[in-house]
Amino acid sequence: METPVAPPVPRPAGPRTDLPITTAAPVRRQRRYAAAALSTVLAVAAALGAAAAVTAVGDRTKVLAIANDVPAGQPLTAEDIIVAEVSADAALTPMPATDRASVVGQRPAVDLRKGSLLVAAQLQPGTGLGDDKQQVGVQVKRGQAPAGSLVPGDKVLAVTVPGQGEQPTGKDGAEAPPTSVKAVVVSVSRPDASGAVVVNLAVSSSDGPLLATRASSGRIALVRDVRSGS
Repeated sequence: METPVAPPVPRPAGPRTDLPITTAAPVRRQRRYAAAALSTVLAVAAALGAAAAVTAVGDRTKVLAIANDVPAGQPLTAEDIIVAEVSADAALTPMPATDRASVVGQRPAVDLRKGSLLVAAQLQPGTGLGDDKQQVGVQVKRGQAPAGSLVPGDKVLAVTVPGQGEQPTGKDGAEAPPTSVKAVVVSVSRPDASGAVVVNLAVSSSDGPLLATRASSGRIALVRDVRSGS
């Protein structure tokens, strides 16, 4: 006798509804992980940047800088010196701001330019430009000195120029050589409206009064000597 087989269960009427396959949930999780990782990286970078900024500020130091152009040999004034802050660097050796009072009145051995840092080596006990000699200020008219070429340390001859209508002559009636005084240039001013400049000259003690007398008449011309290595 055969076992009876149960009749098949009829399917419900209506359209078939299959569950959709989607990956939306994993994508959202990946995006959340990426955003969290990026936030962590940005937070670490910001912390490192802030630490670097604090360190940089902490390493800054106050030093002396030049506020005006100062030619060699000219005493420094309080207006010529300013305080600046720079990052500490072993390669730089500017003078500390605490030395400002002691710097005023000193004479630089080289020209100092506005905006540069002041280094101790630029200030020496003497300028090396005839500090042991007398100094005479000579006003030189345009054309009576080499145009723009005189610098501190140059050796020159301060030549007395004959006055108008004068012509020095010797005993035999021949033209006498001009009289001159050996000197060293200490500083040179900027030309005025007429092109004249004032040149401070260092001369021996025996020539100081003589040169000052000749300079008072405005009849001095300067001849630059050959520079070393020229």
